[in-house]
Amino acid sequence: MLLVLSEEQKAHLGCLPRAGGAAVGELGRLALELLRRGAAPRACEAAARKLNVGVDTVQHGVEGLTYLLTESSKLMISEADFQDSIHVLGFSDELNKLLLQLYLDNRKEVRSILGELTPKLPSYHNLEWRLDVQLASRSLRQQIKPAVTIKLHLNQHEDQTAQVLQTDPSTLLHLIQQLEQALGEMKTNHCRRIVRNMK
Repeated sequence: MLLVLSEEQKAHLGCLPRAGGAAVGELGRLALELLRRGAAPRACEAAARKLNVGVDTVQHGVEGLTYLLTESSKLMISEADFQDSIHVLGFSDELNKLLLQLYLDNRKEVRSILGELTPKLPSYHNLEWRLDVQLASRSLRQQIKPAVTIKLHLNQHEDQTAQVLQTDPSTLLHLIQQLEQALGEMKTNHCRRIVRNMK
C-alpha cells in the first residue's frame, strides 16, 4: 500500500534537502518528541540555530516527518512501499535511505505512541434481557403493555459497569433495523477504506 502525500505535505518535506542530510536525524528526533510530548517551540529554535536554517524550515520539516512517520507506521507499510511513496518527492538516494532508516528504526515506537493516544472506550462484556408484559390493571382489565428491559455490562479500564435500558418492542425493532443498516454500510468500499486507514 502506498502512502499518498498532499501538496502541503510534499512542500513541508521539500525543506529536507535544504536542511541537509545530517538534519534528517535531528528533525526525526524532534518529530518523535512532538508525538511523545507535544509541540516544543524552543526545541525547534535550538535545532534551527544548530543546523543554521530558519525556524520555519525546521517546523515544516518536523511536521512533514511527523505525518510521514505516523501514517507509514499506522498502515505498517513495507520497505518497498515506503520507498515508492517517498520516491515522488524527488530526493537523492542518500536522503531516501536516511528516511527509510528513520522509519524502520522508529515504526514500533510510533505505533505504541499512537496506541496510547487512542481513546479508551467501553467494551462489551455481557447482555441480560427480560420481557415484561402487563396484562391488566385495576382500571383496565384487558390490556397488553409489553416492555423489554436490557442490562448491558461493559468493561472500561478493567472496571465493570452496567447500564439498564427499558423500551417497548416497536422501538427495539427500529433500533435493530438501524443497527443492521449501519452494519450493511460498513461493508461498502468507502467505509472499508476509512476503517483500513484508521488502523
